[in-house]
Amino acid sequence: MPERLSAREALALVTDDFTELPYPAGEPGPPDGPLGWAGYDDSRARAAERTGEEESVVCGTGDVEGTRAVLIAFEFGFLGGSLGVRTGNRLEAAYRYAREHRLPVVPLVATGGSRMQEGMLALTQLQRVARQSALTREAGLPQIAVLRDPTTGGGWATLGAGADVTLALPGAQVGFAGSRVRPADADPAAYTAEAQVAAGAADAVVEPGRLRETLGRWLRLLTRPSHDPAPVPAPLGTTDLPATGWEAVRRARSPRRPRATAYLDAYFTYRLPLSGDRCGGTDPGMLCGFGERDGRTVAYAAQTGTATRPAGYRTATRLVRLADRLGIPVLTLVDTPGAANDAEAERQGAGAAIADLFLTVAAARTPLTTLLIGEGGSGGALALAAPGHTWATPDSYFSVIAPELAAAILKRPATEVEPTANQLRIRPQDLTELGVLRDDG
Repeated sequence: MPERLSAREALALVTDDFTELPYPAGEPGPPDGPLGWAGYDDSRARAAERTGEEESVVCGTGDVEGTRAVLIAFEFGFLGGSLGVRTGNRLEAAYRYAREHRLPVVPLVATGGSRMQEGMLALTQLQRVARQSALTREAGLPQIAVLRDPTTGGGWATLGAGADVTLALPGAQVGFAGSRVRPADADPAAYTAEAQVAAGAADAVVEPGRLRETLGRWLRLLTRPSHDPAPVPAPLGTTDLPATGWEAVRRARSPRRPRATAYLDAYFTYRLPLSGDRCGGTDPGMLCGFGERDGRTVAYAAQTGTATRPAGYRTATRLVRLADRLGIPVLTLVDTPGAANDAEAERQGAGAAIADLFLTVAAARTPLTTLLIGEGGSGGALALAAPGHTWATPDSYFSVIAPELAAAILKRPATEVEPTANQLRIRPQDLTELGVLRDDG
């Protein structure tokens, strides 16, 4: 079991100048709480004496590597970090302060869920928290959660999983079901920070010693809106245009051609990845995240040359929506033979995932820039392309369908694949002439 830090110790991991916010004044309430739960007042008094805190959350502001943020730290030693009415009051006040002062919100979560001694009134605090989170989203302010041990129940299902970016400390117990309410035969490994990252529900596991730096970088990246489009990356491969359509295909499929990682490394000073679609899936063939370019923040979604899976499209959709809400320009790199078309991809909702990305790109208000760096296979590639703002490298092609499949659909023999590639007019210069690609920039 990882070390369980107190609220103040968790705050000390990320800031040196924490300033606690004033808490809402309120009536003491009835003896033993709203349910008259015998011994509840005594339990709270013992928790306060043991922890030095008056409630299960400590709220304030702090400077994290140069960015001021509202910090919300849970004290697990106070009744298991559970949420009650007074907890909800503090959380609501903290979120309101963040909006009034245009500050990002960082919950440092360690909670067992809702407080039993307050019954349904405790559970409904989740609705209050969700409302405050939603209002903060609408205000265009980022929320970055840090999952400590344990993060379970409603705290995970609101402040944790509902954040824009979710980081976790190694070995932290993370899951909706706490250890005392799971099935007896449940695999404990499924309820860990590492498992949640693997399942696409959290973005990264961060060692305590690196938390301040990582959190600081995320805060800097997500609090720098910009109205200017992302610059088009310079081509890294060949510079001469292909003579034929089939030559364009061969170049794009060459294992020696530069791939997305090379472009991202050359483009950004540093970058941090988003991981997962928040629906139980990840796709290593779709790289998403935010990076720094010439002192600006640019979001990116990049295909790596593999068939993109539904989780990849959903992760890209998540990326574009977040960047759009925060006013951050987006760079997309297109490189895929097409969407994954196996039976499992269909069961995972390939069509719906691609449709959602098309709609999200079409509706985005933040500027999108697209560079085709390899294969552009049908709608699975086009979904990631910005309409009217797509460029291409000389070692790429874009096609309504792969030439081999086009020939098969047209009932042509294999010897007709190359002529079919030429007929499709898939070379970069063909696509520019057709108005599909731009030749400026």
